[in-house]
Amino acid sequence: MPNPLPIALDRSARTPLSEQNRKAIAAAIDNGVLVPGARLPSWLDLAAQLGVARGTVRAAYDKLADAQHIVSSKANGTTVAGRPRRTAKPDAPIAPGSVVEMFHDLSGQGHFRMGVPAQDALPAKLLARIRARAVRAELSAVTRTIDPRGELELRREIAAHLAIARGLECSPAQIVITSGFTGGLGLALRVLGLEGRRAWIEDPGFPLTRKGLELARLDLVPIPVDGDGLDVDHGLRHAPDAALAVVTPGQQAPLGPPLSAKRRAQLLDWAAQTGAWIIEDDYLGELQLDGRAAPALASLDRAGRVIHLGSFSKTISPTLRLGFLVAPEQLAAQFADVATCLAPAPGPAVQLSTAEFMRDGHYIRHLRRTKRTHGERRDALTAALRPWSNDVRVAGLAVMLALPDNADDVAIARQVLAHGLAPAPLSPWYLAPKRAQPGLLLGIATVPDRGIQAACKRLFEAIRAQGRTQGAPASRRVRKSAAR
Repeated sequence: MPNPLPIALDRSARTPLSEQNRKAIAAAIDNGVLVPGARLPSWLDLAAQLGVARGTVRAAYDKLADAQHIVSSKANGTTVAGRPRRTAKPDAPIAPGSVVEMFHDLSGQGHFRMGVPAQDALPAKLLARIRARAVRAELSAVTRTIDPRGELELRREIAAHLAIARGLECSPAQIVITSGFTGGLGLALRVLGLEGRRAWIEDPGFPLTRKGLELARLDLVPIPVDGDGLDVDHGLRHAPDAALAVVTPGQQAPLGPPLSAKRRAQLLDWAAQTGAWIIEDDYLGELQLDGRAAPALASLDRAGRVIHLGSFSKTISPTLRLGFLVAPEQLAAQFADVATCLAPAPGPAVQLSTAEFMRDGHYIRHLRRTKRTHGERRDALTAALRPWSNDVRVAGLAVMLALPDNADDVAIARQVLAHGLAPAPLSPWYLAPKRAQPGLLLGIATVPDRGIQAACKRLFEAIRAQGRTQGAPASRRVRKSAAR
């Protein structure tokens, strides 16, 4: 007999029992509790379940059949009839200026999307096999102890990798596994408890980092970026009392230059002398394409003021939502406490599979393939762009295309989404409006293998069209291409 239906009859009501029965079943069908094809109890079984006369249920079924809610046959019994699919309710509208809108603008689907690795460089079948084993192990070990800091196997592998690839020596006890970069940022801000204090932030800098600091109620001080990275002297002149600096020293996001050795020393000296904290967003890790990656800023920290954040988003996949945090030794216990209560690590399966991927040498080989693929696509993209523009610069895992000063880069980025292109607009990365520069950031990992010339042509057609709409004069930075 099928599972009992959730039907409650009120024998004291004036409504006949057969009508109550009919309404209850019709409501279950309309609300999706009973889907098309679902089998109903026979009217004999349902009558026994409800404790009513068989004729009462039969009368209800007859009315439901007349209304084409149910159908009966000797082969299948009584089932819910197929019905036209309801139009799904639209998702709640996104509030203008919200973090969700900002996230959508930064992560559109298509060619030139930033923030993802080259998918064809990923050993997907190998990872799927490893992940399947980890899932089975997770499900079979129901009594295993869960460490909210993350699986020890993964923390050991990360510690070993950081020592080799980033020059950062730490113990597994200092590492906390997080839900991506944003999970690590949120964890750090909870532990530090700097609400109401001033914080240096790169300008331009990652918009979601900026918004996260605002939500943590910090007073943001935009610090300009030049060819040597964060201008530490500017910060010392305008906000020497800041309690925090958030930096991308390996390769500044989005402009690309690494933080120079002189400025690294300045920044670390300032933090040591004032008791300020530094959050290092090591978003690229060792994926710098030219030469050996610069060592992590935390590897130079002797005063224990740097909190190092990394993730596997750009090396494996952002869908893992897997990152890590390296806490200074004196804060490791506090980070463990906060992680236990407020920000526990993701599920064991994703952690154990990543640990095996690293332990067996697959991760290092994957990084080599990925860097080679990214380098080839960077070269192909810059070659395809230069006939169209005089101002093309490589910035980390993106190519930055400058636009005329009055161009609306957000409008251009949204327009080309309809053509399968997803560059990120540059202007939202600026906090200070007076310094904001329009431009487009083209992710090199998602450069198309074929049709790159056509994609660039489509992009510049949109730029020219937007310029005509704005009434903008032709810029010396974007060449005329009517002949094309």
